[in-house]
Amino acid sequence: MNQNTALRQSNPARDVAPATPDADSAQGAASQRTTAVLPPVDIFEDDAGFTVLADLPGVARDRLAVRVDGDSLVIEGAAAAPVGADMTLIYGEVLNPLYRRTFTLSRELDPAKIEAKLDNGVLRLTIPKAEEARPRRIEVALA
Repeated sequence: MNQNTALRQSNPARDVAPATPDADSAQGAASQRTTAVLPPVDIFEDDAGFTVLADLPGVARDRLAVRVDGDSLVIEGAAAAPVGADMTLIYGEVLNPLYRRTFTLSRELDPAKIEAKLDNGVLRLTIPKAEEARPRRIEVALA
């Protein structure tokens, strides 16, 4: 089994579709419209399954969503610069992006056992292979 068949990126155009943050009015929605950013990922495979490392700088755990929808694995997170309530931004160059990445999971993977950990802006997903898809050794008996 390889990465191209068991875990593959879904249509990238769907990941960068316009997203609208919460807005009170249509005018506010138009001015706040943003485009999702594809977070860079590294994908590793071993006999047990896949490990996905996604870079999500500035995303806190409470602003991160990882979900399985049908055969799709969706990662979404909103970055935010740590600013105190008593501060007002007068000039800014740092973007607070909305990250989004979608992968298609094959039936060889077990989505019910996916584990996710966020550490210093790096999301680690462990996606195990289904038991029947894992390599196994067959003992040969003497006749």
